[in-house]
Formats: sequence, structure tokens, C-alpha cells
Amino acid sequence: MEGDTLREECGVFGVYGHEDAAALTALGLHALQHRGQEAAGIVSYDGSRFNAERRMGLVGDHFSSEKMINRLAGNAAIGHNRYSTTGETMLRNVQPLFADLWGGGFAIGHNGNLTNALTLRDQLVRDGAIFQSTSDTETILQLVARSAKPRIVERLVDALTQVEGAYGLVCLTPKKLIGARDPQGIRPLVMGDLNGCPVLASETCALDIIGAHFVREIEPGEIVVCTEDGVESHKPFPPQPCRPCVFEHIYFARPDSIVGGKSVYAVRKEFGAQLAAESHEDADVVIPVPDSGVPSALGYAEKAGLPFELGLIRNHYVGRTFIEPTQQIRQLGVKLKHNPNRAMVEGKRVVLVDDSVVRGTTSIKIVQMIRDAGAREVHLRIASPPITHSDFYGIDTPDQSKLLAHRFDLEGMRSYIGVDSLAFLTVEGLYKALGYEARDDEHPQLTDHCFTGDYPTPLTDRDGDRAGAQLSLLAEIA
Repeated sequence: MEGDTLREECGVFGVYGHEDAAALTALGLHALQHRGQEAAGIVSYDGSRFNAERRMGLVGDHFSSEKMINRLAGNAAIGHNRYSTTGETMLRNVQPLFADLWGGGFAIGHNGNLTNALTLRDQLVRDGAIFQSTSDTETILQLVARSAKPRIVERLVDALTQVEGAYGLVCLTPKKLIGARDPQGIRPLVMGDLNGCPVLASETCALDIIGAHFVREIEPGEIVVCTEDGVESHKPFPPQPCRPCVFEHIYFARPDSIVGGKSVYAVRKEFGAQLAAESHEDADVVIPVPDSGVPSALGYAEKAGLPFELGLIRNHYVGRTFIEPTQQIRQLGVKLKHNPNRAMVEGKRVVLVDDSVVRGTTSIKIVQMIRDAGAREVHLRIASPPITHSDFYGIDTPDQSKLLAHRFDLEGMRSYIGVDSLAFLTVEGLYKALGYEARDDEHPQLTDHCFTGDYPTPLTDRDGDRAGAQLSLLAEIA
């Protein structure tokens, strides 16, 4: 990860039994575009054959035309938005992945990351498996293909019992739409209903865009099977403590989604209110770093009794492939996305609210922009705790050594960023904002390892030192 923001995970969507399955899936992926902008794909089934279209780039660039949708005939479809956390950025890694298996075709889309995928892949390759991608999702596909179980759902269960990590899956067979969520519920997956047709999605905002009503969240460790006879639920794994990822509320989910029964927007406002209660600063104005910092800044301003203003204006039309030919131009890159609103900051004591800090390099540039616009003081407030540990479950974070909060203490971070004061939401405040009395240190309620170092699953690939060998293998086959 070369940037200074948390990169989105991926988004999955599926619908069964609707004549406009592919068009609905394209709309669902539009709503989930924030979860991945590198690539998108849709696989449909028309009763006799599977149809697949996978493209690099945004959903709207490829899946908005009637011609494209007509190539995806059928009343069942699954789709995927990709941001790569494992595997290179190339067409062969774009999901859903598809294979003709014994018993029929099988397509799969995966949000999350497997923490033992490299170890499993190494053994599969040694046993003769031929991989067509460098994505950890193909490891699941290979395990399904090799299972000796008689039925496809049993073969999927057999595969999932061998993997570790986080996943929200949608799968498509000639007769079934299948959804699966990891046993600790780290990655999200919800179910909706559209005029009797089951719908699966990473977030509720994808249900809203197609007019489906929310039914429920898929439970941790649950597999749902949608057929023409209805929806079946299977819970084949031993129960484990539920630990959904807290970053869905902090950063990843769209503000209009409902996660864990809570409004993402309302929770983010409460993060800001807790932050103000913990670290109030005498100031003239509260300014968010748009867009994800806006709800928390609103909550901060309300709690602190300070005016809220849009002191940074975001340009929403900056592409990922903008050409930056020289170092001088690259240094101006942050202004492509944000520009200070001088009238709102000049001569004022500013509280600048952001959702998180990763490396800190972007924070330096934004703070300097605010100062250059005439701010008298700049006080940075972060609506989450310091990120001290890397993620291995589908969030693209730098190596731990490059995380600002791992490199410096609070004063060191303040000095590095160049602000008059710096404060983060405490872990206790985070849990309080989410409705918990406190964090249960023996049995944590959330996946919060980026702040605490408490990883909810084994990290076999990291701890087993398989990654170096596997990366060499991937370089050879790329």
C-alpha cells in the first residue's frame, strides 16, 4: 500500500430468481462501489450456461449499457467489486471467479482475506493444483473442487473448514445462490428480499438501490442456500465469539448503511461526540476532512458547542490514474482531492476532524493547506484510536513499521504532523459510542486488532513464514 488512507475491502452482491438479475446486480455493485474501484465482474446463469463479464475499472464504465447486460442473461447472478489486498491488479484476478467442477459450474465472489491462503496454496500446488490467478479466493475454489463430498454445499463447507481468516462469500451454481460468512462475523453479509427473490449483499445500501427490503444479517458461521424452493440456513461450524470488524463503522460502510443493527451515520456522529467529550479544545470552528470525517465532525461540533463548517472542499472527479509526471506536480497531488475554503478558516482556531490516520503523510499536507489558508491554530482530532497494528483480513494497511502510531508516541505524532494539538478517540470511547459499557478484554466484542494487537484468528501465513516463498512463486508465474 503506497497511499496514506485505509483502502476499501471488496463488495459482493447476488440475486436469485429474478428476470433482471444481471441489471439488478450491476445496480447493487454501483451502490457498493466505495468498497472497491479497481475492477468489477458479474456472472449470471441462464438455465443452460454461465455468462461472465469481468472488467478493470468502475462499474459504471462497463456495466451500464444494455448491450453488456444482454450478454449476462439469466434469472440468477452474482457480482463483485474489487480492491486487491491479495493478488496483483490484473484481469485474471477479477472476481467472481468461475470454474467447471464435477457436478456443474461454480462461481464465487469473496470479500475478505484468508490468513492461511498462502500456506494452503503452497500445499495445493505441490499436490498438482493449477492456479489461474494470484487471488486467495481461488484457494477456496480449488478446495471446493478437490472435496470428495457428494453435494456442492457440503463441498463448500469442507473447503471453509480448512481456511482461516475473514470472508463474506456469494456463490452461484446451476440451481443455487449461496452466501457464507466467516465464523466470527468479521466481514459483513446481509440478506434482502425483492418481491420474493432473495438478495445477498455486503451492505444494506445495495438493497436500497434496487428497492429490496432488508431481511436480516447473515449470522457468523452461517451458510444460506437460495433455490426455487426458498432459503435454507446451515450452521456447520462450531460456535465462536462474534467479532465484527469495527472499521465498517469507522470507515468502510456507506453512512446510509445499517451495520449490526446500528446506523453507520449515527455511530460516526457519536464517535465525534465522544471525541469532543474526551479532548475538547477551545476553538472557533470544527472542520471535517471530507467525506468520511463529516459525520464525526458534526458530532464533535454539536457536543462542543462549536460551529461546523466545510473548510475543506473535496473534488469528487479525480480519477485514480491521474498523471503526475514530475516531483513538483506530485507534491501538489493532495490538492487534487481537497482544497481549503479560505473564508471559513482564515484567522480562526480550527479543530480538524478525520476518521483515522495511517502513515500521516496526507495529514501533514492537509494541515499545511489549512495553515496556508490563514488558520491561526490547527488542532487535529481523530475519530478512532491510533492504528498501531497491520490488518490481515481484507483491509490494505502498510507494514507495521510504516504506521505512524507505531513509529511515534502522541507528542511525536503531533510534532510530525505539525499541529498545535492532537488527540485520538480512546478504545474505551470507541466501544461506548457503539453502545457497549466497556471493552471485554478477555472476550472482545469486536475485531479491533489494528488498535489493540488482539487478532481474532491465527495468522498462519505470517507466523509460518510462508509469505516470502509464496511471493517468489507468484513472481515466477505472473
